[in-house]
Amino acid sequence: MSTFVRNDRLRNVAIIAHVDHGKTTLVDALFRQSGVFRADQQVDDRVMDRMDLERERGITIAAKNCAVTWGDTKINIIDTPGHADFGGEVERALSMADGAVLLVDSSEGPLPQTRFVLRKTLEAGLKVIVVINKIDRKDARVQEVLNEVYDLFIDLDATEEQLEFPVLYAIGRDGVAMRSLDDPRESLAPLFETLVSVIPGPEYDPEEPFQMLVADLDYSDYLGRLGVGRVRHGSATAKDALVYIGPDGTARSARVTRMQAYEGLQLRDLDVAQPGEIVVLAGIEDITIGDTICTRDAQRVLPRIRVDEPTVAMRFTINTSPLAGREGKNVQSRKIRDRLMKETLRNVAVRVDEAEEKDSFIVKGRGEFQMAILIETMRREDFELCVGRPEVIFHREGDQLLEPVEHLYVDCDEGFMGVVTEKITQRKGRMLNCVNNGTGRVRLEYSVPSRGLIGYRDEFLTDTKGTGIMNSLLSGYEPYRGDFPSRFTGSIVSDRAGNAVAYALFNLEPRGEMFVVPGNPVYEGMIVGEHNRDNDIDVNPTKEKKLTNMRASGKDENVILTPVRPMTLERALRFVREDELVEVTPQSIRLRKAELSAQKRYQAGAAKKKASA
Repeated sequence: MSTFVRNDRLRNVAIIAHVDHGKTTLVDALFRQSGVFRADQQVDDRVMDRMDLERERGITIAAKNCAVTWGDTKINIIDTPGHADFGGEVERALSMADGAVLLVDSSEGPLPQTRFVLRKTLEAGLKVIVVINKIDRKDARVQEVLNEVYDLFIDLDATEEQLEFPVLYAIGRDGVAMRSLDDPRESLAPLFETLVSVIPGPEYDPEEPFQMLVADLDYSDYLGRLGVGRVRHGSATAKDALVYIGPDGTARSARVTRMQAYEGLQLRDLDVAQPGEIVVLAGIEDITIGDTICTRDAQRVLPRIRVDEPTVAMRFTINTSPLAGREGKNVQSRKIRDRLMKETLRNVAVRVDEAEEKDSFIVKGRGEFQMAILIETMRREDFELCVGRPEVIFHREGDQLLEPVEHLYVDCDEGFMGVVTEKITQRKGRMLNCVNNGTGRVRLEYSVPSRGLIGYRDEFLTDTKGTGIMNSLLSGYEPYRGDFPSRFTGSIVSDRAGNAVAYALFNLEPRGEMFVVPGNPVYEGMIVGEHNRDNDIDVNPTKEKKLTNMRASGKDENVILTPVRPMTLERALRFVREDELVEVTPQSIRLRKAELSAQKRYQAGAAKKKASA
């Protein structure tokens, strides 16, 4: 019987944290102190946030790899997203790691997304190092946060061995870490030493042939598709006779043109892929995430990467508005389909199905935020499309309808507790816990259907005057809790094409909040505002003031319009109802009715009333 051994010259470490707890800043400091950059080299902050959207929003969206060297040990660092909507990225990243660094803010403590990522880490049986970051904050409560971390581990059914985690204290921005709060604040050496001593080297069977599980995909203009994964057993060179085994279990020849490994942020060519190393293989065009790469003579399949089921679905369709094709280059359904299929290859949490309607696709994912990031990325790639309201995916067990339910965490001022509870109760939410520490802020926990949170975030920020913090985590599926109104306001809809006029908009302002400004093009069926009552109204936003040759006795009044809030993609997705769409182009975000003709909408509404009578 073969015995497993460890490759002690390697460490594969995932860094996990909630959004904005300083993960990317700490990785920057690790790079600087490990000698990745020259002393005189100009380096941008947050070098791991390579996507424009990551830099703009200050979050990690895609899991990324890099490597640093400490002494004789190479440390592969896997940066993981902190948001539950990108859980597919988290699970992929953890499949390559042997241990994890859990980064927690010294003031905020462990938050819901920390819980999500840590649960996945403990389920994978990884060794965890806890780093309490930002201990220089004025509102730091280091000991309380450490106790909360212990409570979180216990709550997630951590084993006794997992509960005995080492704790370090850090200021990521200054690049210092300490084993105790009284230690001198010099460098990140204590963190490097703890990583090497606590996280085990990758384990492998020396008698097994070469095996590698593809955990990520990339693309190079020069090399084509790149398969990224960790070598489980054995070693190989690019010239070896390799095969890859897909989801159907069929082995296909893998012609590897180049084998590379991470060194800092760059890739370097590799002569031999050693056990435990995270390698990048070029030249296998049809490879997908979860495939096993092995030798032709010894074909052993590794378990495929499994991710949680999607909970949200959205309809993507071609842009059918009268303004279609004016701003984007990619407008055909074939191009939209190809782009969505490309996304499924890179992101295991996204699935695409053909819809019954022509030129439409049903895209399924983990949350509305993940969908918004996908749409925004496509928009920046010159795509034009229309998307529907995010809808939750229901399950059925026998005759019972089940729906996804979120565990919602709210942190707000005590004075807003009433309005928040009232709004969540209207959405079939139930309060689970209320913690009041006497500081003026309360922490509330609710169980609420996922569909109740779609469109609620903006309303929550308005109700709490921008001071509330809201995070949610999927807790599972429960019996359907009943219907509730998704929006308490109607839409102000244009009844004709033209350009919006200040005089018309000024007279429409008493009806509700406007979305367009003078000069904006409008068309029949386009939503130009939010009605302050619950019904839709058709209006003429292009109406001009009637002019006569009679002189006015006084001066004509200047038309002063209320400033219009810019329409963001997230706000648009939260606003639209079932019969409405968001028109997305590289330069504009517009709201519209799915059926543009006012007459046809009226006829459909009348027929619906007649049928229900």
